[in-house]
Amino acid sequence: MIGDSSSQSCWESEHSSCCTYVFNLIGSSSLGNLIESYTGSSLIAIGVVVAVFLALHNTLRPYTKFVWHCFLNPLGSADQKTRLDKFYKGQADVYDATRSGFLRGRNTMLSLSASHLRAFKDRHPGQRLIWVDIGGGTGHNIELMDKHFPVSSFDAVYLIDLCEPLLDVARKRFAKRGWTNVTVLQQDATEFSLPEWAHKEAKGSINFITLSYSLSMIPNFYALLDRIDYVLSPETGLLSVVDFYTSGKQPSLHERAIGGTSKECGWLSRWFWQIWFDFDHVSLSPHRRDYLEYKFGTIKAYNGRNRFVIPFIVRIPYYIWLGRSRACDVSRFCHAFEVESGNLIGNCSPASIPIIKESEVIPPLEIGKPALDQPAVRADAVISITPPLSSFHYQLGKPWRLPYYEQPVHKEFRTFIYSFTWEDPFVDMEYLDLSHDDSMLVITSAGDNALHYAIAAQPKRIHCVDMNPCQGHLLELKLAAVNTLEYNDFFALFGRGFHPNFRGLLDSKISPLLSSIAYQFWHINDQSFSSSFYLNGYSGWALRLAQFIFSLAGVSADAEALCEAGSLKEQEKIWNERLKPVLLNPVVVAILKSPIFCWNALGVPMNQRKMLLEEGSMWEFVRDTFDPLPKSWSFKNGAYFYPLTLRGYYTTTSCPAYLTRSGFDTLKANGGKATDAFRLHTDSIINVLQGLTTWSLTRAIIMDHLDWFPEDSKDVNDEVVEFDRVLAPGGILLWRSAARQPWYVKVFERCGFIVTPLGIRSGPEVALDRVNMYASFWRAVKPAS
Repeated sequence: MIGDSSSQSCWESEHSSCCTYVFNLIGSSSLGNLIESYTGSSLIAIGVVVAVFLALHNTLRPYTKFVWHCFLNPLGSADQKTRLDKFYKGQADVYDATRSGFLRGRNTMLSLSASHLRAFKDRHPGQRLIWVDIGGGTGHNIELMDKHFPVSSFDAVYLIDLCEPLLDVARKRFAKRGWTNVTVLQQDATEFSLPEWAHKEAKGSINFITLSYSLSMIPNFYALLDRIDYVLSPETGLLSVVDFYTSGKQPSLHERAIGGTSKECGWLSRWFWQIWFDFDHVSLSPHRRDYLEYKFGTIKAYNGRNRFVIPFIVRIPYYIWLGRSRACDVSRFCHAFEVESGNLIGNCSPASIPIIKESEVIPPLEIGKPALDQPAVRADAVISITPPLSSFHYQLGKPWRLPYYEQPVHKEFRTFIYSFTWEDPFVDMEYLDLSHDDSMLVITSAGDNALHYAIAAQPKRIHCVDMNPCQGHLLELKLAAVNTLEYNDFFALFGRGFHPNFRGLLDSKISPLLSSIAYQFWHINDQSFSSSFYLNGYSGWALRLAQFIFSLAGVSADAEALCEAGSLKEQEKIWNERLKPVLLNPVVVAILKSPIFCWNALGVPMNQRKMLLEEGSMWEFVRDTFDPLPKSWSFKNGAYFYPLTLRGYYTTTSCPAYLTRSGFDTLKANGGKATDAFRLHTDSIINVLQGLTTWSLTRAIIMDHLDWFPEDSKDVNDEVVEFDRVLAPGGILLWRSAARQPWYVKVFERCGFIVTPLGIRSGPEVALDRVNMYASFWRAVKPAS
C-alpha cells in the first residue's frame, strides 16, 4: 500500500525503467525481429511492441496497484484513520475500476433499495427524503443509485467517510455531475452528525441509510448500529447493507428463518476468510451481522458467494440485507398472522395455541401483545416468542405469505412440482356457489385456480396450503407481479413463459411485495424465465417428454395444428389419425406407468398410482383421459391445459383466467383489493386446519390430496374430523380422485357429510371437464343442522 510521496515516486521510477527496458529489448527480441521481417521496418516493429506493452500496462496497472495495496504492503498498527489513509492513498484513483467484480451485490442492493423507497414514498408522499451513505468512499454508490432512483429526488444526500483520499475522488465526481444536494462529510461513522441537526431533532429524521462493504471495516460497530437505530425513522426508514460475512450453524430455527437461505458457511470457509481479511483490519466475524439482524427488523436477506477470482473454488460469502426499525407498527401483520390465520409463531406446529416443551428451547421472536389470549399447553413442538420478529412482520407488502420455520420435509422440495395447475376451475365454480362472503381453503399448487376463484367471486379469504415452499414462492410471485407490473410484462412472464429482463423486474418492481424467502428463491432462480418457464419444475419434465416424443415420431407439426384447429371435427381428426397412435404406443404407456416418472414428472405419488391401476390398466386410463377431449372443447379458444403441454406456453385466447386482460384487470383493480384475500401457508392441511377457529371456513377444495394417503390411514380420518369442525354448516368441500370409487368417501360419510359424486368416468366417451385427468369428481356438504 503506497501511502506517501516517496513510495509514489518509486512506483513512477519503476514505470519509467520498465519502459526504457522495453525499448532496449526490442532490438534483440524475437517479437521485434518477427515484426520487422513482415514489415521490413524496425521502426514499425518498435511501435507495435510499445503499443502492445502500453495497452497491457494500462490494463494491468490498476490491478497491480490493487494487489500491492490490498495483499502485500503492510498496514501497521496505527489508528483507524491513519490506516485507512495509508491503505487507500495509493489506490484511490483506481478503487472503482478494481472493485466491480470484488464487491458483489452493490447494484442489487441499490436496486432493491430504490424499489422499497418508492413503496415508502407512495405511502408517505409528503415525507422529506434524506439519504446517508456511511463509508461511501469515492461516491460510487451514489452515482450508481442515480440509474435506479434519481439522486435529484432526494432532499439531501450525505456521504460520510473517514478516508480523505477517497473523499477527494467523491468530491470531484459530484462536482462533475452537478449535484448540489449531495454533501461530503469527513467523520467517524460512530459519531456522524448532519449539519441540519443543528436546528432540528436528529431522532427518527433519516429515511435511508446504506452501508456498502463498510460495516465490516468499522471497529465499534455496536455504537454505529445503535446510532443508526436512533436516527432512522420508525415508519419510513430503510437501512440497506451489503458486505462480506461468515456464519456458523444457526442456533435456532428462528435465526435461520431471518438469516435466509444458504447463510451458513462451512468451517474452512468461515475461518479462512476471517483470518485472511483480518490482515487488512476487515472483520468478518458473525457478530456484526448477528447484531444487525437483532437490532433491526429484517425486510429482505440474500446470501451469495463471490466467485470472481476462481469460480467454484474461491467463494467469498457476501450478503445483501434490507431492514427497518423494530419500532415500526406491525399490528396489521400480527393480526393477519394470529387472528386471520390461526398462528402464534409460524406454521411449524399443529397446535394453534402457545406450546411448551421442557426438553427443547428454540429462541423465538416477540410479536408484541398476542391478539389471542389462550392458555399454554404441553405439545410436541416448542415455540416461544421474543424479539425480533420475522421478516413477515416488517415487510412493506401485503400479508400474503405467512412465516414458517424450515423443517426437514421442506428440504425435500428442490423446486416446484407444478408450474401450472392441473384441475379445471370453471367446473369447480359450477358447484361451489362461491360469493364475496365465503372463506375458503385450497391447495396452492401453481396458484392458477386460487386466482380464478378470486377473479370470479372475490371471496373474503382464500387460505392456500402447500407443504412445498416453492409452490408458495410461485403463487407469491404471481400475486406480487399482478400488483406491480403492466399486463404485457405479466403475460410475458406467465403466458409466454419468457422475459429477457426478469431479474430487473424482480429487483426494481416486484420485490417490495415479496417475502424475504420468496425473493431469495427467485433471485437464485432468476434464469427461470430466460427461455421457457413451463419447462422448469418437475412438471417441466412431462412437457419435455411430450415434445421429444412428438419430435421423434415426426408429429410436432400435427401437435401445433391441433392447438390451432378451427373446429372440433378438425381436432378429432388430428387426434385420431396422428397423435393418438403416438401417445398410446406401448413404449410411451410403459414410461407413463413407471413410478419414477409418475412422481418426478407428473407429481403422481405411489398411493395414487396404486389406486388407478387397481381399477384398470394404464393404457385404459390414458385412452379414457384423452379420447373425449378433442371432440368436446376447443383447444384454440379456452381449453388451455393441453395446448400448454404441447407448446410450452399459453396464448391470449387459450389461457387461465388470471392471464386474460379482464382477469388481470380485476385482480389489479382498487390497489389489488381482490388479492388481499390470500393467505399462503407452508404447512400440511391438518396443521392449518387445527389453527383455524370453528366454523371459520365455508368452502374447501382439496384437489386429489387424499389420494396421496394409504388406504384406511388415520391421518385421513383426523383431517376429515378437522374439516367437520372448521367448516360452517352448509359448507362445501370438493375433491377429485384418480379412482372411480376412492376408499375415503366412507370417512366423510362417517363424519356426517352428505357426499355426492359429481362425475365418474365410465369410458372414453364423455369427459368430466377440460382436463379429464381424474376418474371421479366429488362434493361433500356439511349438513346445516
